[in-house]
Amino acid sequence: MRPWQIDPSHSSVEFAVRHLMISTVKGRFGEVSGQVVAEQNDPAKIQVDVRIPVASIDTREPQRDAHLRSPDFLEADRYPTITFVSRRLSGDPKSGFKLIGDLTIRGVTKATTLDVTNEGVGLDPWGNERAGFSATAKVDRRDFGLTWNQALETGGILVGDEVKISLNVELMRPKAA
Repeated sequence: MRPWQIDPSHSSVEFAVRHLMISTVKGRFGEVSGQVVAEQNDPAKIQVDVRIPVASIDTREPQRDAHLRSPDFLEADRYPTITFVSRRLSGDPKSGFKLIGDLTIRGVTKATTLDVTNEGVGLDPWGNERAGFSATAKVDRRDFGLTWNQALETGGILVGDEVKISLNVELMRPKAA
């Protein structure tokens, strides 16, 4: 079984969180790597292993990015990598399905479900197999120890607790030798 590799130059990991209870701030991680192993006879036995360097966080605001890397949030020096490791798949891998796995952020691991859409499979001009998937999930940042916040004079909080995650992943498997 040849594994599929995440193609980082054609993949994205993005997030969105409420700010001041009136708007949404979006960000992304500039780096992602990992592999997928799936049995052709039984695609439900998929093994997904994704790694995201925390230092690659980018919200287009350097001061905010530094704060997100600090001990108030992701504590990048101590926990340099966010990981997702699959446990099982539910649904039809050829269309829409749920990928259930363990998401680890800041040393805390929680079961997380990704709602995944199969975007298609094909060959690139060099004969390598390619596959595309999009996925979404929602997590409560407090579940991962991300509890820093600030109360607002008008009531409410500075940073929302729900984080929406959006992934667009292109996998590549080199042609057989």
